[in-house]
Amino acid sequence: MFELKEKIAVVTGGARGIGKGICETLAKQGAWVVIADLLAEEAAATAAEITRLGGKAMAVKTDITDLMSVQAMVSTIKDTIGPVDILVNNAGWDRMKPFLKTAPDFWNRVMDINFKGVLNTIYAVAPGMIEQNSGKIINIASDAARVGSTGESVYSGAKGAVISFSKTMARELARNRINVNVVCPGPTPTPLLDDMKAEDAFADKILSSMDKIIPLKRMGTAEDIAHAVVFFASAEADFITGQVLSVSGGLTMAD
Repeated sequence: MFELKEKIAVVTGGARGIGKGICETLAKQGAWVVIADLLAEEAAATAAEITRLGGKAMAVKTDITDLMSVQAMVSTIKDTIGPVDILVNNAGWDRMKPFLKTAPDFWNRVMDINFKGVLNTIYAVAPGMIEQNSGKIINIASDAARVGSTGESVYSGAKGAVISFSKTMARELARNRINVNVVCPGPTPTPLLDDMKAEDAFADKILSSMDKIIPLKRMGTAEDIAHAVVFFASAEADFITGQVLSVSGGLTMAD
């Protein structure tokens, strides 16, 4: 069940955090995992760890905010191991602060990484999927996009755009047997979350209370998110497209 043997899967931001968990879980299911990340050394270390454990992985330094970098990554994969079967848009970035304390440079960075990066990767990967008449695209958004999140106004907007864009892509690509779905994590301990807490007392106060607020009484793990991704990437989800799945321990229960 959820067999992904020999499928080639690209995971953006796969060097650490949720992305690393996704890469490891895809590899356990038999996928050939490509870690597309700007953190070249960490990506290489993650690839080496997966290989040591018997999986197949490679790292390709990629700037998802630069379309040419993304296209070069896709060409490298095709020339090295073959066409992409699965795309997981996991890379993301944020800092927690009230909107009126932010500035345009911050808005641009959040939008470039969290939304434009998704545009770039799908623009580069989808033509190959159309050519082979199959593919799975899983975009990682956030429950912040579904219900709002104090201190994450621009991030919520960017992830909301990812959800809307994903639904439209699901419609446009369905004729080519390409499924597009969204996974929305709740708060999950990652290096990014640690950075947010360390840099700002406002963020630390909010994030440190999550275990008490979440109905299942814990924050999520990278593996929790990865299991949802593997399901959407598998043949068992062939008749599911344009859907949004929250993995948040019940923190949000949006329609």
